[in-house]
Amino acid sequence: MKNMSLEKTKMPEQAPEIRNRNFTEVALGYTSEQAVEEAARCLGCKNQPCVAGCPVNVRIPEFIGKIADGDFTGAYDSIRETNALPAICGRVCPQETQCEQLCVRGKKGESVAIGRLERFAADFAMKNGVLDKEPPKIERNGKRAAIVGSGPAGLTCAGDLARLGYEVTVYEALHTPGGVLVYGIPEFRLPKALVRDEIGSIEKLGVKIETNMVIGRVLSLDELLETYDAVFIGSGAGLPSFMKIPGENCNGVFSANEFLTRVNLMKAYDRENAETPIVVGESVAVMGGGNVAMDAARCAKRLGAKNVTIVYRRGEKELPARLEEIHHAKEEGIEFMFLTAPVEIVGDENGWVKGMNCIRMELGEPDASGRRRPVVIEGSEFFLPVQTAIIAIGQTPNPLIARTTEGLSIQKWGGIIADEPTGKTSKARVYAGGDAVTGAATVILAMGAGKDAAKAIDEELKWSIELKK
Repeated sequence: MKNMSLEKTKMPEQAPEIRNRNFTEVALGYTSEQAVEEAARCLGCKNQPCVAGCPVNVRIPEFIGKIADGDFTGAYDSIRETNALPAICGRVCPQETQCEQLCVRGKKGESVAIGRLERFAADFAMKNGVLDKEPPKIERNGKRAAIVGSGPAGLTCAGDLARLGYEVTVYEALHTPGGVLVYGIPEFRLPKALVRDEIGSIEKLGVKIETNMVIGRVLSLDELLETYDAVFIGSGAGLPSFMKIPGENCNGVFSANEFLTRVNLMKAYDRENAETPIVVGESVAVMGGGNVAMDAARCAKRLGAKNVTIVYRRGEKELPARLEEIHHAKEEGIEFMFLTAPVEIVGDENGWVKGMNCIRMELGEPDASGRRRPVVIEGSEFFLPVQTAIIAIGQTPNPLIARTTEGLSIQKWGGIIADEPTGKTSKARVYAGGDAVTGAATVILAMGAGKDAAKAIDEELKWSIELKK
């Protein structure tokens, strides 16, 4: 029986005044009854516009229909046919601008909660041993592929190639696989045990992961090509951008990349047991308006800061972060200072941050991105006292691979130039995708790029496989 409610079934959450003091997950997930209730809102459209909005083409009406019928394992199996990381996507995907934006139910009322249902199916599978099942025996095709980076693009490409019969090895620069999933996204949005479980399901396909392997130092890309038939670069965008204002070298100034890596990967969130704790001041300013800025601000609050302010040079309507993340940040007591830009970070006599000189802005004509350009209001300078400043204005790809590889074409800003449908680069047998190509974007777009590259690699190599038969 269809549920014709105009509103999504609400997701249980920790109360804001409790969760802003801990790192356990904010959203608690649907119960079985809530999932079935929400799944019954799906109209099962024949033309399935929601699927077209998904970068990895999850068969959305099919898996939701199975949830509505109580077949939760079948729903998970359906998702996994195209999406290797459903528990992750169900939590961090911007569904509101992708599949849910195209949902027919959303034309009158709220769209179906596709992301919440995907999370439910994946969580059910993890809790009920579905991931422990041995995958079907895969016949190897004699070809080998190397993946540089174990983030969402690399993991997706690796999983798809393994299913196609390739021997796949993933090379990860850090000591823990997962890329941005483990160093960038906080525990309260994406529990790390869950990431390990999803990576484990990819390893069960035969994928090998080697950590502490910095490609461009330990091995060059050309050395990989001597051993492997194809290489996919999914090394992400880990080089932080700075504002280039005086005082950025003061103690107490962090890039969001460093701050979140220390909090997440180095476990500073576990304040009682952390071997490498991170200290924040009583007042913290976070520069930027994206999801990374929201993550940094909410982490600072949980680490004990009394006052945390997002400083953003445009207005609230221009914030690029997900609406859900903005909403959660406001609930947790994060303050927002719009149309404001720092012009100098001021240190005390010992070199520690004591505040920022800022200036007010107003919005002028649209810039190249289509957003109205911030314009300085003369004479509007003021001092903002803070002890910690976190810069979250974007990241670009690490230049190491580009600098150590001949014949690999790079954009002026550092992104690898790759053909959009296939991920092919200027270097033979080398493919690339995700943030290493686009700059910092979303998990699901990186996964889509990894999936496209796996298909292209297979199409290029399978003719030689056929010749051997």
